[in-house]
Amino acid sequence: MKTRVMIETKDEITQIKALQKEIEHLKNLFLKKDMDQLVDDSYLKVAAQKLGYKSDLKLKKKLNIKT
Repeated sequence: MKTRVMIETKDEITQIKALQKEIEHLKNLFLKKDMDQLVDDSYLKVAAQKLGYKSDLKLKKKLNIKT
């Protein structure tokens, strides 16, 4: 069995921890963005139905909403 030893300085360890926190923060932002988009799409579908549009795409076109 081969053994691999990594030697890291305190600065490197601190940098790694900071990068891991940043990655976690970015993942959360991405998830929030996706959830916000799903909510927006759902509201648009409901609004389109209530306003009598056959699809939310027609409402988007009328409101000039870009997807």
